[in-house]
Amino acid sequence: MSGDASVAAIGDKIRCDACPVMCYIKPGAAGACDRYANHDGKLVRVDPHIVLERTVEHGGRLVPFQAGGDWDGKIVHQPDIFVTAIGAGTTYPDYKPAPFIVSSQIDGVDMVTVVTEGIFSYCGVKVKIDTDRYLGPETATVRAQGEAVGHVTTGEYGSQMLSLGGVHHLTGGSKKEGRVTCDTLMDLSNCKAVELTIDGGATVVVQAGKPPIVNGVGEERMRVGCGSATIGMFAKQWHGKVDEVVVVDDHITGVLSEHQAGKLLDIADTGIKMKGRRSTPGRYFQVAEPGTGWGGTNISDPLSILGPFDAREARPGLTMLMVSTTGEHASYFVLDETLRPVEAEMPAALKFSVERIQENCEPALCTVLFMGGAGGSLRAGVTDNPVRLTRSVKDALTRVTSGGAPVYVWPGGGITFMVDVT
Repeated sequence: MSGDASVAAIGDKIRCDACPVMCYIKPGAAGACDRYANHDGKLVRVDPHIVLERTVEHGGRLVPFQAGGDWDGKIVHQPDIFVTAIGAGTTYPDYKPAPFIVSSQIDGVDMVTVVTEGIFSYCGVKVKIDTDRYLGPETATVRAQGEAVGHVTTGEYGSQMLSLGGVHHLTGGSKKEGRVTCDTLMDLSNCKAVELTIDGGATVVVQAGKPPIVNGVGEERMRVGCGSATIGMFAKQWHGKVDEVVVVDDHITGVLSEHQAGKLLDIADTGIKMKGRRSTPGRYFQVAEPGTGWGGTNISDPLSILGPFDAREARPGLTMLMVSTTGEHASYFVLDETLRPVEAEMPAALKFSVERIQENCEPALCTVLFMGGAGGSLRAGVTDNPVRLTRSVKDALTRVTSGGAPVYVWPGGGITFMVDVT
């Protein structure tokens, strides 16, 4: 389709003004953005304008604006069709009207849809990586192709979080840093796989909707909960089948006999002694360093987090299950005559409980949320008084979508939104 950009020519090249780069494009070639091209001396938008049709069918259907067949003159001809900004073109240099301003009526209510392909200097992605494995220290720099593109941010329940992009990486560093950051954001937002390295941590391959790959190993499941939560969920299933259970977790390691869940089931004290810092009964912090081993710790031998058993409460033959929060690691031990844990074959009933933990773990995935600020010049394409458009968003009179997808608009000033790239 023809672009909204105006055209200036030098020889057989034409100049595009759809963005500040102002490319000169030779015949048969596209500009630096790969969105506008010179077709027989005319500036055209490479991608078709996309109109979404709401449907109950899985996945929906995408309808090109210039589809075949006769056009009745209406862009939106029924309530379950709506216009997206994909392929619409820009308003640069900002005062030009939005490429499509479409009126329609739904259930007797007049509606105006305005779409523009935004140029986001202030944008980034928030990445949620479902894994217990240690990716790197909080605030550590995240790199792509050796360039800083973001940082590790606050971890969440069963997931590690990255914040990538933003204006400081796009414009505040070297030209290469800005270009690599932009490429990284583009690839992640288009659901492509990107390899990231974290200073002082791991290498991880991230792709929206796919399992993460940490240090070359694909993650299968996210944890069922922290160590304490796992004790609470499965205590009744362990009751009467084993004397002690330790759920190894980098954050909160759980111990069945000391935990309130065990106390209410009248599970006897076992004399177990844990390393690390005791929080509340049956809950321990810092039993080991973070890593890619058991429960997101750096250990490969679970016994390394135990001290000697207390002879006043322990006894030979006492049984103990040690398991990680995903069920990926599990071992069964029996105390010998010296009260030393000796690994033994796991009984079938305990194998079943480990499998139940695994069953209750959700698949590990990467989630990518694009985050951008639309509270600037994008508004000028449809209003002479931009702040009133912002206010209408806050008052829920105007709905913001991105590529046709619903967004979350942050409270407070501006139009700062997040949207799932899938």
